[in-house]
Amino acid sequence: MSEQNNETVDVGLPAELRAKMALALDVDDLVQALRLARKLSPWFGVAKVGLELYSAAGPDAIGALHDAGFDVFLDLKLHDIPTTVGKAARVCGSLGVQYLTMHAHGGPAVLQAGVEGLNEGALSAGLPAPKAVAITVLTSDDDAPEHIVPKRLRIAVEAGCSGIVCSAADLKDMRELAPRTLRVVPGIRAEGGERHDQPKAVTPLQALEAGADLLVVGRAVTIADDPAAAAEALFAEAKQKFA
Repeated sequence: MSEQNNETVDVGLPAELRAKMALALDVDDLVQALRLARKLSPWFGVAKVGLELYSAAGPDAIGALHDAGFDVFLDLKLHDIPTTVGKAARVCGSLGVQYLTMHAHGGPAVLQAGVEGLNEGALSAGLPAPKAVAITVLTSDDDAPEHIVPKRLRIAVEAGCSGIVCSAADLKDMRELAPRTLRVVPGIRAEGGERHDQPKAVTPLQALEAGADLLVVGRAVTIADDPAAAAEALFAEAKQKFA
């Protein structure tokens, strides 16, 4: 951790709360991603690598962020035939990711292949078992039928996934149907903040109180004029209650 980070860590989050925060590094340059991640490290213990950054930097992004002290959430939303997903997940597991997303829409065979491949990859590299996370419905999809999320949750659990991605509105059902499953909630915004393409956005406190285990935060802080100040303001309410 840089000297600058050591100087600012006291304005960040307690370690237990910081571990629940994933920073979405949706940029196309690894240097820029690392600069953002280091600046915001007092508030985020997890770095999310999505399609944009992975397309630009590939596996190097995972190694660089891991070396910077972050758990890595690889958000590739794998969705293909079981053999392809299983082989891709095996590679991801060997790279040291802590979380990997795949689409529950692919069905139980696809998810099971992904779970098995992910675990095999980590085991072959002598790494701890990572978590396969199933995408139920994209949070930008405001028209999905009500029965879809519970159905896909059941598929994910039966396939051995450790977690699911869902909106905060679905958290109550998720806790009742699968209380031991990790619940990942994207679309985190400040109260009254710009929602961008996230119609189901909520504040950090609202998500935590509803039962979220991991919160994904991106543009609410990354495109701010002062990302550190935006992060401090975004988490102020949750920090006061959960510290």
